[in-house]
Amino acid sequence: MTPEPIPAKEAIHTDEEDAGAPWRYLLGWHFVALLIVVVLSGAIRWRLLDMPLERDEGEYAYAGQLILQGIPPYQIAYNMKLPGTYAAYAAMLAVFGQSSRGIHLGLLVVSAASIILFYAIVARLFGTLAGIVAGWGYALLSTHQSVLGFAAHATHFVVLAALIGLILLLRAKETTRIVVLFWSGLAFGIAFLMKQPGIFLSLFAFVYLAGQCWPKRPDEWTLWAKKMGAFLLGAVLPFALTCALLYRAGVFERFWFWTFLYARQYATSLPLRAGWEALKSTSSHIVDAAPELWALALIGVSTAFWDPIVRRHAALIFGLLVSSCAAVCPGLYFREHYFVLIMPAVAMLIAMAIVSISRLLTTKFPARWFHVLPVFVFGVAWMLAVVRNRDFYFKLTPPQACRYCYPAEPFLEAASVAEYLHQHTTATDTIMVLGSEPEIYFYANRHSASGFIYTYSLMADQAYWPTMQKQMIREVEGNRPAYVVFVNAWGSWNARAGSLQALALGTWMDQYISNGFELARTVPVQNSELSYSFGEIRIFKKRG
Repeated sequence: MTPEPIPAKEAIHTDEEDAGAPWRYLLGWHFVALLIVVVLSGAIRWRLLDMPLERDEGEYAYAGQLILQGIPPYQIAYNMKLPGTYAAYAAMLAVFGQSSRGIHLGLLVVSAASIILFYAIVARLFGTLAGIVAGWGYALLSTHQSVLGFAAHATHFVVLAALIGLILLLRAKETTRIVVLFWSGLAFGIAFLMKQPGIFLSLFAFVYLAGQCWPKRPDEWTLWAKKMGAFLLGAVLPFALTCALLYRAGVFERFWFWTFLYARQYATSLPLRAGWEALKSTSSHIVDAAPELWALALIGVSTAFWDPIVRRHAALIFGLLVSSCAAVCPGLYFREHYFVLIMPAVAMLIAMAIVSISRLLTTKFPARWFHVLPVFVFGVAWMLAVVRNRDFYFKLTPPQACRYCYPAEPFLEAASVAEYLHQHTTATDTIMVLGSEPEIYFYANRHSASGFIYTYSLMADQAYWPTMQKQMIREVEGNRPAYVVFVNAWGSWNARAGSLQALALGTWMDQYISNGFELARTVPVQNSELSYSFGEIRIFKKRG
């Protein structure tokens, strides 16, 4: 027996389906509820605006700073990430100022926009209650330090672009204007440009669109092709324009090497066993931060089997979940901030659990307190996660918060080192940081003597390391830096003791520094609360 077709309005707006549940008062207050969580999460971010930059932020900030100086990406700073986040940082630096505060203020805006967009998407599909729960869930999960949510990683920008693309994709279902699909594809193309794993979200959107508008009659194939073509054109355009601009700037060959050839080496270098151990370690740490919310998300998965309203949108929900999980997996490194990419899908599942159980209780029990019970449970789970993290959210100073997140890293000391370098060099001097602390270049506002702003690639067991080390040596010796900074901290090198890579570069460093430099200052890297040293940063001044 063929089921009755679902009216278009009912398929998108489900407040009518919530009739009988005591949530109608939320229709007048849902914007207030949304505003509360946006302000609350923004206030916590505001309190920690002055957190020192970590090294990924330092890379983006230095590249953004160079863009503002008219220097294209990959010309004097090399890395394997696509340049979308570099451009986003350049915009933030131009608007909010070239400081860690300015960068984190930009992240505050990005986070607030993501919460609002995500609310709009979920409310559009499942009603305002679901939107509110999803918005509150995402706001908490994406700001927790278990995913390093207070650092402006590229994943936040990927999420924002993908959410813009998704809401445009849903809008395209209600209109005959094919141009909306072009703009949706453009947003997903920008998500990829922010960081390579964004390609999985773009592929999800393409497949989801293809299924949603699949022709039912032979005469609909032309329209289907136009829709898919418009989306695909928009998705490809950002990358195509980027390639054209970088080619014109004369850095396309270097860009291609770092973002595709070397990136492929990087993504395939970790053994499967090591990746599995990394996944278990990181995921358990993230789940332990808010186990009740993750339990609700697991219940949300089950709703597709017993709630017809959720089942209607199962392709979108689980397509988003699977593509988000795939975006976390490249390279099998499973670093904490990668998991920001799955938080929209997780928050959507939490919302599904709450509204589905609420609808179920509404049909089974007349008593009102049964109906509000799921929301009460969500509120308790949300508050428990906040209470567990209360010191970080409400007490720790920005330096303390940085040390709490990165206990053995030299991020606090990098700022003072950079200040010293800025005061003792001129704008035309170059400096060289032997280590992986590109934030020093940004803070000091000085150019690197070599494009190798990370030493990780020089230490990794990959095919290009001998060529890379030789290139770095040529660049440093040719540019004659006024100061050399040696970061004697394991996290800045991640090198195996006694490896060929470490021995080769170590021999050159010892000779180069001893032949032309003298020690100017030593900055210990230590946790003041534990009185334990994690290394030191040595600043060497050029003789004469």
